[in-house]
Amino acid sequence: MIRRLIMLAGTGLFLLAMPAGAQQPPMPELSLDMAVLGGLDKITARVVTIEAPVGEPVRFGTLEVVARACKKRRPEESPESAAFLDIWDIKQGQPAQGVFRGWMFASSPALSAMEHPVYDIWVLDCRKGR
Repeated sequence: MIRRLIMLAGTGLFLLAMPAGAQQPPMPELSLDMAVLGGLDKITARVVTIEAPVGEPVRFGTLEVVARACKKRRPEESPESAAFLDIWDIKQGQPAQGVFRGWMFASSPALSAMEHPVYDIWVLDCRKGR
């Protein structure tokens, strides 16, 4: 990448010029260790906030949720939080059934949603653990 310093005539100010089409490299995202999720029980209409430490299983009804990663954009960028989740439905006397594995995004919950007849889970935020 070619960069040039240009002195603005008579002002003593310098302008850093970059070639057309060149973009600033993206700021790295923050990797945090707590996924904050929303959970809905569609039968009882109960809505809860679930704190899921990265790498540790948490239960919501018959679901077991493991947040594998939680990333958040830096404050100077447009807001976005995303979590990579593994979700299993665990019913007594039956083998665990995987119902979701992938990234969920706080700004677009329908983009990558979990399909389940009783429960709904979505990402609210990522934050530092206790």
